Amino acid sequence: MIYPTNFEQKIGFNEIRVLLSERCLSTLGRSRVDELAMSHDVQKLNTWMNETRELRRLQEAEPDFPLQYFFDLRAPLARLKIEGTHFEEQELFDLCRSLDTLHRIVLFLNRPSGGEISEPIDGDIESASSITFLYPTLQRLTVGIVTFPELVRRINGIIDKCGRVKDSASPELQRIRSELAQTEGSISRILNAILRSAQQEGLVDKDVAPAMREGRLVIPIIPGLKRRIGGIVHDESASGRTVYIEPTEVVEANNRVRELEAEERREVIRILVELSKEIRPHIPALIASYALLADIDFIRAKAQLALLTQATEPTILPTAQIDWAQAVHPLLRLSLEKQGKRVVPLDICLSAEKRILIISGPNAGGKSVCLKTVALLQYMLQCGLSVPMSECSQVGIFEHLMLDIGDEQSIENDLSTYSSHLLNMKQMLRHSDRRTLLLIDEFGTGTEPLIGGAIAQAVLTQFCRRGAFGIITTHYQNLKRFADTHPGVANGAMLYDRQGMRPLFQLSIGQPGSSFAIEIARKTGLPEEVIREASLLAGEDYIQSDKYLQDIVRDKRYWEGKRQDIHRREKNLQTLIDRYETDLKEISQTRREILSRAKSEAEALLRESNRRIETTIREIRESQAEKEQTKRMRQELATFRDALEQTDDASGDELIARKMEQIRQRKQRHEKRLAEKAERLQQAEQKHRASEDQPAEQSLPTTLRPGDAVRMRGLTTVGRVESIDGGGQATVVFGSMRTKTTVDHLERVAPTAASTPLRSALSSSTRQAIDERRNRFRQDLDIRGERGDEALNAVMHFIDDALLVGIPRVRILHGKGNGILRQLIRQYLSTLPAVSSFRDEHVQFGGAGITVVDL
Repeated sequence: MIYPTNFEQKIGFNEIRVLLSERCLSTLGRSRVDELAMSHDVQKLNTWMNETRELRRLQEAEPDFPLQYFFDLRAPLARLKIEGTHFEEQELFDLCRSLDTLHRIVLFLNRPSGGEISEPIDGDIESASSITFLYPTLQRLTVGIVTFPELVRRINGIIDKCGRVKDSASPELQRIRSELAQTEGSISRILNAILRSAQQEGLVDKDVAPAMREGRLVIPIIPGLKRRIGGIVHDESASGRTVYIEPTEVVEANNRVRELEAEERREVIRILVELSKEIRPHIPALIASYALLADIDFIRAKAQLALLTQATEPTILPTAQIDWAQAVHPLLRLSLEKQGKRVVPLDICLSAEKRILIISGPNAGGKSVCLKTVALLQYMLQCGLSVPMSECSQVGIFEHLMLDIGDEQSIENDLSTYSSHLLNMKQMLRHSDRRTLLLIDEFGTGTEPLIGGAIAQAVLTQFCRRGAFGIITTHYQNLKRFADTHPGVANGAMLYDRQGMRPLFQLSIGQPGSSFAIEIARKTGLPEEVIREASLLAGEDYIQSDKYLQDIVRDKRYWEGKRQDIHRREKNLQTLIDRYETDLKEISQTRREILSRAKSEAEALLRESNRRIETTIREIRESQAEKEQTKRMRQELATFRDALEQTDDASGDELIARKMEQIRQRKQRHEKRLAEKAERLQQAEQKHRASEDQPAEQSLPTTLRPGDAVRMRGLTTVGRVESIDGGGQATVVFGSMRTKTTVDHLERVAPTAASTPLRSALSSSTRQAIDERRNRFRQDLDIRGERGDEALNAVMHFIDDALLVGIPRVRILHGKGNGILRQLIRQYLSTLPAVSSFRDEHVQFGGAGITVVDL
């Protein structure tokens, strides 16, 4: 329960309700705002918090979530239950759009976390429980909700995008509207002809146009000339300077228009009645389904309010407690932000050990604001609204919220201010228990201070015996002393800056606060004589005790600042330690990865060196070199392999680096020797050509004939021409291989150069490799999706293989895309002398996505 009846008004919740209602999309959500009430069901409250939390997350992550066309059709649907009634066109249009939104919301919320589903789960709780949803709390709102996609499609077949019944809704309606359009067109033509004639005769002004009066097209004319045009006068202007005449020529046509409009309306109503009959059986399910739209609208409004007030959705505990950090009064924050000011957050704690907090301090120091902040936030929390406080706060619930704040004196009820306070105390004593939160401002005031303080202390003792929780503001010294001596009560003070003589609006729990009455009186400018006399009347003991209290508060504030500074420094230090530990772990992990990668690179270099060395050994054997060199190279390789395998992660860094450097140096020396050897072979071949082939070639005839010995330009392999066709294409046999190429790519050689057949010059292993490659060769190469360098490398080997096996035409599949890969491949093909031409494939077989290459 809440007490008194105007509880919401006193704490400012009515303003919260207005802010919430303003953020609703329709009356669906606003009806939920009007029904908003306090609950102490923990499960229900946490569900409400989860709904708001999920919708906030959904709006951030899912901009396509349907949040339009929230129309409240519950009243028209209830009216439709009566036989013979029907929806109007606009109502039907709104029904269609809102049902479509409902259907899309249900589909959206029933999407599982791993994919999509096509239909909502209509009340199948067992099926829903086996699926993990992205927004499970919101999804539970859709269980049992029926959607009507077929009805939406049916309405869309009748209503157009502007909310008007379509011409195609029935053949009769289409006929009526067609005839109506023709009749109105003929009327317009006749009127325009009459109007032009009247303008030529000077009866009407040239800028006059036909007008509409009582649903009939008429001509405006000067009253004095109305008899010049035969017809019916329907109206005149307010000034009397213009009369509106319906010419005789269009009277019958206008009558027909009115008849057609009546027929159109009757046909539209007939269509709406028939459609309403189809909707009527679904009315209960439709009205129930609109509950989901109301829920989503209301939850969205709560999420928008949370964004406005910078609020969070804490997890609510089943115990009665308050442990809030950085709590802020939302209305005060909004008000101060408009003024460019900042609100001071509140830290407050009520536990089983300290159930009641006695707050003291100066007037205008923030005591009442503190009280209202606790009252408003606790009530918002138990209404399921987000509250502006730190996420680390712990919140509980209370079954009773009871408030005594302000002046409740009443002339009608013969109540004074103090009497109204006593009536409130009576109600609080009657209903307070361990699940009650009492919020009392200026406890005991309104009567003689001595007896008022005594009664307040006696009431406070009863509150303690009943185990109630409470926050009480007071100036009474006896209540402050009571809080110091009673185990269930704590003192608190609203801090005050004595140097600046201004309130700090900060709550400090643990020590009572001073009223700073002497200081505030001095600041307001009271004469010093008055202040001295007041001090004497109060007594030296009171003044000194108040001074000591101020000093205690000042010292506590100082040491609290020191404590917070130390805590902050410890936190920063712990953060640095955690970061350093994380960095050390990352460095250790990186070191292991580097060692692993170094080993992998070393093994790769080892394999490459092994391959190169084996090649060198083979060449040495073929050249009949000394076996001692082969033995030495094998020994070095074995030594390095053993050293690599014996290296561990902890002590092998330097050895791996040294061995890798040795491999690199050895690789460089080996490549240098191979380059020198290739250069010597090239020089020897050039000398051999200069001494043997060149003189013969100079004396050879330029025309090729079948049987001539030839070779491809730039190559050394010699073959014989088998045949030459009329298009300049020659068939050449190289050993057992036959290939076609253009005559321009061939050069004649002396017959002695071809004396040794190609196959006899090749080893058996080479011939076998060529035969295997010919059998495996395919005329199509697919390089779609490959990078440029990879594609060029593949094309280079592909063309070489095609030339080797004697294939005259091949195809390269590179795709269309942006044309980059196609251009890159064709640029490379244009540099090859063995390629005679290349072009796009026929459009039926791939077009520009395939390049056909002729060799």
